[in-house]
Amino acid sequence: MATSKLPVFALPHPLILLPSARVTIPVSKSLGEHLLSLIEESDALPIVAAIPLTSPVNDDQTLLPPPEVSENETSPDLPLAEWGTAARVLRLVRPPASTRTSPRQPYLVSLHGLTRVRLLPSKNKLTAQVVSSSLQIRDVEYPPQEKVPSKEAVERFKQAAGRLLERLSRDSMQMSRREGFAKILGMLDDLQDARAPWMADVLMGTLNSEYADKLAILSTPDAEGRLQTATAIFLKQASISEVSRKIASAVDESLSKQQKEFFLKQQLTAIQRELQALQKSSGDSPSGMANSLPPGPIDTNAGTADKGTGSELDDDEQHEADDLADLKRRIEAMAIGSEERKMGVREWRRLKRIPQGSVENGVIRTYLEWLTSIPWPNSAPLTPSSSSTSDLKDRSFLKNARSQLDSDHFGLEKIKKRLIEYLAVVRLKELNGEKEQAQERNSEPKTKGKEVVLYDKQQSPKIPPSPAPAPKRRKAIRGPILLFVGPPGTGKTSLGQSIAKSLGRPFQRISLGGVRDEAEIRGHRRTYVASGPGLIVQALRKAGRPDPVVLLDEIDKIGQSNFHGDPGAALLEVLDPEQNWNFNDHYINVPVDLSQVLFICTANSLDTISTPLMDRCEIIQLSGYTYDEKMHIARRFLLPKQLTANGLELEHVTITEPALLHIATRYTREAGVRSLERAIGGVVRYKAVEWAEYLDKSGDPSVVHQAEVGAGGENQIADTDKPTYRRSVLESDLEQILGISRYDESEMEREARRGLVYGLVVTGAGEGGVMPVESIAVPGTGKLKLTGSLGDVIRESGELALSWVKRHAWELDMVDRPMEDVLKAGRGLGMPGSKEAAVDVHLHLPAGAQKKDGPSAGVAMTCALVSLFTGACVPSTTAMTGEITLRGRVTAVGGIKEKVLGAHRAQMTKVILPYANRKDVEHDVPLEVRNEMEFVFVRTVQEALEAAFGKGALGWRRTVGDGSGRHVLMESRL
Repeated sequence: MATSKLPVFALPHPLILLPSARVTIPVSKSLGEHLLSLIEESDALPIVAAIPLTSPVNDDQTLLPPPEVSENETSPDLPLAEWGTAARVLRLVRPPASTRTSPRQPYLVSLHGLTRVRLLPSKNKLTAQVVSSSLQIRDVEYPPQEKVPSKEAVERFKQAAGRLLERLSRDSMQMSRREGFAKILGMLDDLQDARAPWMADVLMGTLNSEYADKLAILSTPDAEGRLQTATAIFLKQASISEVSRKIASAVDESLSKQQKEFFLKQQLTAIQRELQALQKSSGDSPSGMANSLPPGPIDTNAGTADKGTGSELDDDEQHEADDLADLKRRIEAMAIGSEERKMGVREWRRLKRIPQGSVENGVIRTYLEWLTSIPWPNSAPLTPSSSSTSDLKDRSFLKNARSQLDSDHFGLEKIKKRLIEYLAVVRLKELNGEKEQAQERNSEPKTKGKEVVLYDKQQSPKIPPSPAPAPKRRKAIRGPILLFVGPPGTGKTSLGQSIAKSLGRPFQRISLGGVRDEAEIRGHRRTYVASGPGLIVQALRKAGRPDPVVLLDEIDKIGQSNFHGDPGAALLEVLDPEQNWNFNDHYINVPVDLSQVLFICTANSLDTISTPLMDRCEIIQLSGYTYDEKMHIARRFLLPKQLTANGLELEHVTITEPALLHIATRYTREAGVRSLERAIGGVVRYKAVEWAEYLDKSGDPSVVHQAEVGAGGENQIADTDKPTYRRSVLESDLEQILGISRYDESEMEREARRGLVYGLVVTGAGEGGVMPVESIAVPGTGKLKLTGSLGDVIRESGELALSWVKRHAWELDMVDRPMEDVLKAGRGLGMPGSKEAAVDVHLHLPAGAQKKDGPSAGVAMTCALVSLFTGACVPSTTAMTGEITLRGRVTAVGGIKEKVLGAHRAQMTKVILPYANRKDVEHDVPLEVRNEMEFVFVRTVQEALEAAFGKGALGWRRTVGDGSGRHVLMESRL
């Protein structure tokens, strides 16, 4: 055997380091410094003799002796084992003080076992004091080279190790440990005989073996003997593991029986509590629904075990039982034989079979809560709600509805007329339904004797008769689908709220702007995580009734078809009266009746709404307000609303009529009243600051009830030391309050210039306005240039206008000969009439950042070109619109009301319109606007020119239309 000298490193009890194993242990400061010096002196990682202790040295089982040991001269020898392991020092670290296990052991050393060594006896004793403070060099002996063990020993070792590893793999609860044991089993199958002793050391170091077994393996250098020892140890551990597993399974069975008994006792207690609660509540009210919704106060009074008032957020067993009982009552209230009841019963049975803590239990319970919270028309109501029915029976129902609409909105007579028609139909159908029910009740006694036996047999709780009238009521009252189209701020959403108030129904608003997923309408299927019903079913649940008023807001801004589906197509079923009685939500998966719902849609434009969707709606146009209407709205609605919102009262602020008109004309330019409301809010907030400062200076609060002296307030109070407050807002105060007006007077003071006329347009938001059409002549080759972000249709209108002017240039005295080009030989352009003096015409529509298109600018462009070529000017207070043809006809255009109101806001006094639009003006334009403006309806371009420039302003060579002596030109049409 080979011998060598190695530093002795004593391993604390019961730690043993086997070959091929690694260990990290804390050491004292002195021992760590010795290891550090050893590492610095060696070229490679140093090797020490790791010898285990056969018994603990002191209480904490470390190599640190007590402080008194240093004073003793004689110390007993350390109980070191005979065999140890030659280990390489891999790492020596000094961790932070916060992570140390012992303050007296500041270092951590990592050792890797290499081979066995035997500690030879020596004269120098190894005491605890010496070993804990230094590394003593001792003689060690290496064992001879291992021989290959016999086949029988290797096979017995493999069988014992495999049995133990299989048992440990089955008993382990961690997947990573199971995979590790499986890998070692695979290594055993392919293990060579010479590597069997090495595998014995690896398994003993890996498995949780006893100290004596590890020491026996360490002290056996012979390969054959080591395999026999390992085989015996593995068989013993396998037997112990089997017995332990049997004992554990027996204990688990006894525990499971105890748990079952405990759960059954808890269920029995819950059933008893539920029975007591039902007995107590049966004497208070026949319907337990109203009392079960707020569980806090009821549980506090009814429960005998509760202490104090308690909180409604406490999740106790009583609340859980109440929720389940409420679900059961709602399912039982559904109509017998209906689809929703069948689905509810099926899911309820599944809920009772599934354990309460599972995920599927929560999913089913959430579904049942949604299913039972929907107001099914055929279900028996848990809470009686006859308010809407009694309102419909009232003789003054229509009168009250009309007054409600008038109090909420000013004007809008056409819309109010349509809504009153619908309310009248609803009332008549409700009365007819009551007559039919009365007739059925009168005929009921004839067959009453035949039905008594059926009721006695079934002992029905009288729920089945309730669904009978429901289908008739559903067929009787079918809500229309109204589509309000108009600019922002014209009262579309508030109209829906007024309709709900008039009907006495709940109001729900669904915003469709930006909705791009079909599942937002139809709901998500239950297979998806966190799925839920769509917006329609959610609105029904919030309303709590099958006949609410549902507002589908911004339907024109719904997303287009994509990979999420087409939400616009999903609305086709919702808004179709022939289909929505059987609406299918993907989450509920039960047909939902929407026929009693009154759907109201709002949109700013019809351009982005699909044709099938528009076909299902009754379109009602809401145009802009006139200045007179805006003044009334501001007085009746906006000013009181802003005063209440800013903490003031009506007597605190008074806005004069000129000031209010100045706000409407100079600070706002819109079809609705939102900007007007913001401007009035700014005035009210300014006065709120003045009033607060006045009160802070100990002002008299009763000053608002006193009459003001003088218009400007100069002579109100003689004493300047006292605080003052003036409640009236004058026109001269607006610039200080709101700043400089956005629309100044110069915009209204338009000038009459050559080649400039004013046309009427409708913006993308649905507002009407005035658009100037400018034209100039520049040197060129006789071409037409159009600018101003114009579309193809409006460009064609410009070319049509120029063609008509060229065709009639001789008749308008623009050229000397009939077929002469006005752009090359015009006499009214200020240039010599020669071919070298040809000009180009530049036609421009301002506001180039806005897209413009449409055929209605034909009349304005024609008048602009005639004004340019003849030098005649159109008055700046005249506006016009209309489409022209090559034959000189003026045809009808759309948006007449918006255009006329826009001209009225721009203070135009004369408007030229196509004769075909006369009915639109008489039907849609308010009377006060028609009285303030002059309307000229024309059929031909010649009539439009005479209306624009004035009769006789243009020198026609011959009277158009008599046919005498005119230059004959060929024209044809199909």
